[in-house]
Amino acid sequence: MKNMNQLMRQAKKMQEEILKAQAALAERTVEGTAGGGAVRVTMNGHRQVVAVTIQPDVVDPQDVEMLQDLLLAALQDAGEKVDQLTEAELGKYTRGLNMPGLF
Repeated sequence: MKNMNQLMRQAKKMQEEILKAQAALAERTVEGTAGGGAVRVTMNGHRQVVAVTIQPDVVDPQDVEMLQDLLLAALQDAGEKVDQLTEAELGKYTRGLNMPGLF
């Protein structure tokens, strides 16, 4: 029973560390870009968009589709960077474990 109590304490400690790491991710930001930086999307570690910057020279009322494509590409780039950040920060706790839905 002593081993079980020790295992439970370790699991609780790991859970607390994961929760702290997840909270810290909300404070971290990444920037996704497209069009050579003409469109920039800033996203926090919880995948919330916190800023969008568009250079005026890419705003062409005759070519709205290009701006939409650039915005979509910048969002996807930021999302991929959040995934990388999440893996770097939380992956150390879950390596080798199959824990679907953890983050």
